[in-house]
Amino acid sequence: MKLLRVDTLEEARGKLKGVFAGRAPETELTGCADALGRILAEDVVSGEAVPSFYRSSVDGYAVRSADTAGASESIPAFLEMIGEISVGTAAGRAIGSGQCMYVPTGGMVPEGADAVVMVEYCEPFDADHVAVYEAVPFGSSVVVPGEDVKKGQLLLARGSAVSPAGLGALAAAGITEVSVYKPWRVSILSTGDELVAPGGCPGPGQVRDVNSAGLAASAANAGFQVIRTALLADDEPLLEAAVREAAEDSDLVLVSGGSSQGKKDVTCEVLDRVSGGGVFTHGLALKPGKPTILGFDSGRGALLMGLPGHPVAALTVFRLLAFWLWRELTGQREEWSVRARMSMNLASAPGKLTCVPVRLYRGADGYEAEPVLGKSGLITTMSQADGYVMAEMNREGLKRGEWVEIHRFL
Repeated sequence: MKLLRVDTLEEARGKLKGVFAGRAPETELTGCADALGRILAEDVVSGEAVPSFYRSSVDGYAVRSADTAGASESIPAFLEMIGEISVGTAAGRAIGSGQCMYVPTGGMVPEGADAVVMVEYCEPFDADHVAVYEAVPFGSSVVVPGEDVKKGQLLLARGSAVSPAGLGALAAAGITEVSVYKPWRVSILSTGDELVAPGGCPGPGQVRDVNSAGLAASAANAGFQVIRTALLADDEPLLEAAVREAAEDSDLVLVSGGSSQGKKDVTCEVLDRVSGGGVFTHGLALKPGKPTILGFDSGRGALLMGLPGHPVAALTVFRLLAFWLWRELTGQREEWSVRARMSMNLASAPGKLTCVPVRLYRGADGYEAEPVLGKSGLITTMSQADGYVMAEMNREGLKRGEWVEIHRFL
């Protein structure tokens, strides 16, 4: 039996980066209305200042701050009221010393004014004058041009996922379309004579296919476009035909099952033939996930991944390699992690990077991480978890009470 020559996770990632050097994902222009959640392919810079005029941040009276010096509830300042400004219109005139104008929130501050007194601290004295009961400093309640966004300012950086607040910033700057990365097109092929569709009734020795649904959901959460899923028997010609078809129109082909060294495990040979000798990894020093295959079809530009049949292992490898690579190629920031204390001792696999699902609980001084233990064939070990902890390959494990980094699931 041929033994696997395993790569470390970092070695596999290095090979993936090498294969994709100079192969940035495709981009497209999209209207901002359709950009929510998309990954920006270039920096977005504002072509104008926001706001473009002096704007009041409160309902009140535009004044010269010097005219309010010493004003108080017992000794108000009396200013001549020379008009009102409607929101969305030009001020129309300037104010002079001893004068004021009413201005609503968002309204334009007239020339000559350098502050706004909130209406709560003012009251009409007669038909032409206002009593001001508060002294205000220069610039009080006034938003200056470019205070929100300066002309030429970076609004959103390449690699950012467009958020609702980001869309608001784009709208404020008058930007109606942005360049985003096209999502990878993904095909998912789940193999095994023992598998039946989720809606089917398993016979003796059979189980329902978990990986198609789990991987499709993970791909969608990563921002990919799943264009096909298929459930295949353990038949080499059938698998090869399906992989060849998928490689024609997919950026990523995931083959679940048949990646280890069993009698029917032919995935590596099939992926190598389809890619023209493009398989570069067969085996990871990772638990779960050792029987992982990586290959690249340079002619079609498709990344081929053979994933373990066990659901936890398949989903783990997808996250650590496929999703990681997408984030690297699109310039996304490193994922946020959560610091937590281990609630118990956790042994790791000798010579392997060990990835263990955990639940998070709020403890007395922060989060606590409780391992969700179980074999990699049990999907509940992942469905009941909030994230995962990684024990390095040169460690015997993690100790109870030790602070660790928890990587949240998608």
